[in-house]
Amino acid sequence: MNIKNMCEEYYQLVLGFLLTLTNGDRDLAEDLTQETFLRAIRRSDTFRGDAKVSTWLCQIAKYTFWQHLEKSNKFKQLPMEEAMEIPTGELVEEMYIKNETNKALYAAIEKLDSTTKDVMLYRIRGELSFKEIGELKGKTENWARVTFYRGKAKIGKEMCEYE
Repeated sequence: MNIKNMCEEYYQLVLGFLLTLTNGDRDLAEDLTQETFLRAIRRSDTFRGDAKVSTWLCQIAKYTFWQHLEKSNKFKQLPMEEAMEIPTGELVEEMYIKNETNKALYAAIEKLDSTTKDVMLYRIRGELSFKEIGELKGKTENWARVTFYRGKAKIGKEMCEYE
């Protein structure tokens, strides 16, 4: 297995996967992506080829993420200055409405079946392409696209009821 090619080819996929797991925390996702590839390089001799390289790397990434959560006690600390900061020009009411709408959106996503939910989050949070999502799930690009749009339609109905 050519390590350099593996890193170049799968970096964006693993980063997108970790962006999904970290709720869009780019700095953390990049750190975990580097750790994932470091572990993969160290353990490249154990790769048997039973699964795709992308699947193997995402499993390592998931394990790396869970280890990070255990080390950080599963709590995310928000700096006080960030918590106190209100964006200029934005009214408190608007912030509240946005927050409530986001809560409703993610509540609607949570109601989806696990496969559709994964596809939605990979696309929205991880910014993965449909091709990458299909590879990750062992399906086709078209399957990922159809699953996403069906999930989007279900969420649309849910959000119409919310409003």
